Amino acid sequence: MAIIGGREELGDARLTRIAQGDDRKWYTKKNLRTLYLILVPCSLGVEWTSGFDSSMMNSLQAVQSWVDYFDNPTEGRLGLLNAMYSLGALMAIPFVPSVSQLLGRRWTILMASLIMCLGAGLQAGAINVDMFLASRWVLGFGIPFAIVNASSLIGELAYAKERPIMTSIFNASWFVGAIVAAGVTYGTFQMSSTWAWRLPSMLQFVPSLCQIVFLPFCPESPRWLISKDRGEEAFAVLQKYHSEGEHGDEFVRLEYAQIQSTIAQEQEVAKAFLWADVFRDPPMRRRFLLAAIVGFFSQWSGNGIISFYMKKVLNLVGIKDNLTIQKIILGNTCWGFINAVPLALIAPRFRRRRMFLTCTIGTASVYTVWTIASARFAIENSARAAIPVLIFIFVYSPFYNLGWNALAYTYMVEIFPYSQRSQGIAVEQLTVRFAVFFNTYVNPIALDNIGWKYYIVYCIWILVEIATVYLLFPETYNRTLEELSFMFEGKDVQDKVQHNVDKQLEMEPVNRVKKAPDGRTEQSKA
Repeated sequence: MAIIGGREELGDARLTRIAQGDDRKWYTKKNLRTLYLILVPCSLGVEWTSGFDSSMMNSLQAVQSWVDYFDNPTEGRLGLLNAMYSLGALMAIPFVPSVSQLLGRRWTILMASLIMCLGAGLQAGAINVDMFLASRWVLGFGIPFAIVNASSLIGELAYAKERPIMTSIFNASWFVGAIVAAGVTYGTFQMSSTWAWRLPSMLQFVPSLCQIVFLPFCPESPRWLISKDRGEEAFAVLQKYHSEGEHGDEFVRLEYAQIQSTIAQEQEVAKAFLWADVFRDPPMRRRFLLAAIVGFFSQWSGNGIISFYMKKVLNLVGIKDNLTIQKIILGNTCWGFINAVPLALIAPRFRRRRMFLTCTIGTASVYTVWTIASARFAIENSARAAIPVLIFIFVYSPFYNLGWNALAYTYMVEIFPYSQRSQGIAVEQLTVRFAVFFNTYVNPIALDNIGWKYYIVYCIWILVEIATVYLLFPETYNRTLEELSFMFEGKDVQDKVQHNVDKQLEMEPVNRVKKAPDGRTEQSKA
């Protein structure tokens, strides 16, 4: 384990104790309630875009005018139309951390939203396959900037008590966009004109427009502000949104001191070249390895087949009517939302390892039964064998959502300190996009050539996931971000940070925010 860091040790738990002792509900706190409402379009809305795209491309394969317009794309060509989105994302990811640190969370999301609006316009106006491919690339290029910063912004602004749930709901928001896309495509698929696919493509800019409209009203991450020596602004944000509970002033004082001390320690050892931190030392190597694993596993657990190639899956068990396929896609997407949201509220309340293990063991079981049922249909050619396949397509969703949907970004925000958080989630996105690119390109070829036997690959692979989660994943349950920042570095680093926190608190009323005569905020010193 020396190569990737040792046993984890958690830091001082004072913030957690104060947060857990706060009995006031978030909806009774005026400022915090306002913050969470504005985060819905500004941050959760980013996943609406991602869900809309996946669901739309899945549904378009059963839209005859789209099939005819692009000359019936199959196998590799169909895979390329889907995979171009991931190719654009892969090319953007190396720049995400630098841009995020330069512009901050809000402005980076805004920039990404403008890029995706451009991509949606190109897609809706595509006059040939090359233009459609270019639009897919532009959309893919914008999405990692938005996802990395939106997931980080939620984790860095939310109050400690609700932070795990907020970051879990982020991924569950994918289904909002997916349902809208499936519903719109279901409503337009019988149109004989190209508006059957141009209209859904055009509506893809709506989620990004939500970010553009509402981001001016959203506060910036206090951790980014402190990293830019804008401590008085950061303290004002924390004071406004985190001081409404019991012992609120004490919580904000301690939180501000912990953030300052933690970021100072991170910057002390951070490399000048951002990506050098990936290989800096065993603790960092372990973090980035976990990020790569979570990203890859979240897309290589068999979900890619359902998300992009439901028509081919259903064709393998004799369901070939396009109207029926559209209904099943819409129904499965709605079912995903129905179970994903409650699971996003429930899963963060339990230990992370337990939830990931339940998720992987459940998906392995589902895929095994699904494979057996598909094999029986191939042998018997009986409609009876198609019924278990349909049932287990729906059973798969809650098991997958319990772990890889509900906890992926929660886990990423928890295991990385602020200074490397953008890089960590960018690495997670790198393996996500690599896995999606491979799956979207290879899946249709494999399904067309070897049929149900391709499912066996996933049956075996998910067993590897179970072993990896059991052996490598650390537990991060029930701690604040600063308490988790140096859990791999050991007690010496944690003691140093704690000493600086105590020293900071002894200097009170340092960092108190007051109004200057000209109306600007300034930081008073003791």
